[in-house]
Amino acid sequence: MTFDSEYEPFFEPPGWIIGPIWMVLYTTIAISFYLVITNRNEVSNFTLVCTFFVIQLALNLLWPGVFNSSEYLSSLIMIIFMVVFSALYAYMTYDSLPNASMLVWPYIAWISFATLINIAYYLEFR
Repeated sequence: MTFDSEYEPFFEPPGWIIGPIWMVLYTTIAISFYLVITNRNEVSNFTLVCTFFVIQLALNLLWPGVFNSSEYLSSLIMIIFMVVFSALYAYMTYDSLPNASMLVWPYIAWISFATLINIAYYLEFR
């Protein structure tokens, strides 16, 4: 995950798999958000749901730069918020649009796993 570190936790996946996984995950969360946008009348608290999605996406886009700059505590805080806002988005869409919610679950699982990797780096370099 970080390119300038010789340390790698034993459970960190090989670098070649990261790109394809993210391609699938970005596709599924984009479809989820598309479903929310196109069915906005069915979604309770539509504006809040969209806000949660945008916050987690912004954190997602900022996180690699912070992590790769070896700011492991900052990146850990960011990824925890990313998990929280993604989970809130999935929770708030489940009743009205279960498919939109379920499309985000693999993403939540992946960023939760990335949180464990971030913790390993933080503990190694604190």
